[in-house]
Amino acid sequence: MAKAEVHDRPPIGLKLVHLDLKGAPPRIVYLAQLFPLFSRLGANALLLEYEDMFPYEGSLEILRAKHAYSPSEIRELLDLAQSNGLEVIPLVQTFGHMEFVLKHKQFSHLREVKWSPNALNPHRPESLQLIHTMTEQVLGLHPGARWLHIGADEVYFLGEGEDSQRWLSSSDRLLDSLFVSHVVKVAEQLRSFHPAVKPVMWDDMLRSMSADFLSESGIGQLVEPMVWDYLPNLDVEKTVLLIDKYQKGGLTKLWIASSFKGSTEVNQCLTCIRNHLDNHTQWLQVVKALTRGAVQLQGIALTGWQRYDHFSVLCELLPVAIPSLAACLQTLQHGSFTEEAEQTLKQSLGISAVEVDTFIREDFGSFPGCEVARLVTQVSGYLKVTGDELLEGNRFVVGWFSPYHRKHKFTHPIMVQHFEPEAKGLLLRWECVLDELRAALSQIYYPDTVEEWLQENVSPTLDRLQGLVQDLNKTLQGQED
Repeated sequence: MAKAEVHDRPPIGLKLVHLDLKGAPPRIVYLAQLFPLFSRLGANALLLEYEDMFPYEGSLEILRAKHAYSPSEIRELLDLAQSNGLEVIPLVQTFGHMEFVLKHKQFSHLREVKWSPNALNPHRPESLQLIHTMTEQVLGLHPGARWLHIGADEVYFLGEGEDSQRWLSSSDRLLDSLFVSHVVKVAEQLRSFHPAVKPVMWDDMLRSMSADFLSESGIGQLVEPMVWDYLPNLDVEKTVLLIDKYQKGGLTKLWIASSFKGSTEVNQCLTCIRNHLDNHTQWLQVVKALTRGAVQLQGIALTGWQRYDHFSVLCELLPVAIPSLAACLQTLQHGSFTEEAEQTLKQSLGISAVEVDTFIREDFGSFPGCEVARLVTQVSGYLKVTGDELLEGNRFVVGWFSPYHRKHKFTHPIMVQHFEPEAKGLLLRWECVLDELRAALSQIYYPDTVEEWLQENVSPTLDRLQGLVQDLNKTLQGQED
C-alpha cells in the first residue's frame, strides 16, 4: 500500500466515536475496556447519544429505559473518558426523532401530528420547556461540556400539524422559516443558561435552504452544523459545494460525520469494513478540497448507529464493528489505509489479518468483545445458512417431511436416514452456540438487549429446527408403535 501524503492534509479537528445508546447500550464495565482502545486508535472525543439511557428525573423519569445508567454511572463514564483523553459531547434530540419522549401519553399532546411521535410541535410553549428541562438535566451531569449536540435531523411531517398549518398560512410563511425559528429558540435558550456551551446540529434539514436565507436567519451565529453522509460513494464535489453554501450562509464553523457501522441495512448483523473505509476515504477528499480558511472544521463524528430509530430492530452490535472502527480511525490518522495503519490495527486488536472485503473472518483477535464478534459471525455467517438450507433446500426434508407429513405424523423411514443425523447434529451445534453467545453477550449487555438480539437473530431458525426434530421424533415413535 502507498503511504499517504499526510503533510498535505488540512486538520480535521476532533475525532469523535459516536455511541448510539438507544439500542444495545453497553454496560459501563465494557466501555471501560473500550475507551483505552479508542484512544490508542486515534479517537480523542465521544459523541454520546443517550436517548432513554440517561437518568432523567422528576417529570422526565418516565423517559428512562429499564436499565438506564445511574447518575453515578454517568460520572464514572465521564471519568473513564477523561482519563483516556476523550472529550465528551452529549446529544439530546430537540425536534425530530423524539420518539422516546413523545411515545408516552403524558407528552403525546406535544406531537407535531397526533399519530406520529417523531416530531415535536414547535409552537407549544411546553415544547421549549420540555427541551430546557432535558438539556438542563443532561448538562447538569456534564459540567465541563463545551458542545451540546441538539439533533434536529429528519423532522418528519413538519408543517402538517394544525398549529403549523395556521402559522404557515399567516403572511405566506415558509416551512424553512418554521424549522429555523424553532432551532434558533432552542439555541438561544441554551446560550442564555450556558453561554460557554455551543450547540451542534445535524445538517440535513438545512440542505435545501439558500445561502441568502441561512444568512438572513442568523442561525450561523448560534449553531454549528454537522454535515453527515454515510455512503461509500459519497459525492465529493456535491458535498464541497454544500459546505461552500453553508460558509456563504454564515455557518463557518462546522463538523462532518461518517459511519463505521449501522448505515448499511436496518437489520445488519455483520459489518463489511470496505463500505466504511470508502466512506472515510471520500470524506478525506472532501476535506482536502475545502478552501483553506473559509470554514473552520471542528471535527468528524464516526457514527455507529445501533438502531435507525427508537422503534427499529438492532443493527450490528458494537463488538462486531470494532475492526471497522479501528480501520476508519487509522485511515483518518494516516490519510488512507496505509501499511502502517494496517499494522497498528493488527497490533491493537490482536489479529493477524484484516479482512476488509468480506463479512466473514477467521481471526477475531483479542480485543474487548472479540468473543461476541466470533459467535455472532458463526450464527449469522454459518448456522443461519446451514439451518435454512436444511429446512428449505434439503430435498429429503422438502419431499418426505413436509408440513403435511408433519401434521399427519407420517414419513418414509428410509428417507429419514438422509436428513435425521444432519438435523440433530445441527440442532446440537445451535444449542451449544446459543449457550456460549448468551454468556458472552451478558458480559457486555443488559438482559433486555441479550433477549432482543437472540429473539431476532437466533430464535427464528432455532425454533424451526427444534420443531422439525421434535416432530420427527414424534412421527418415528408413532410409526414404530
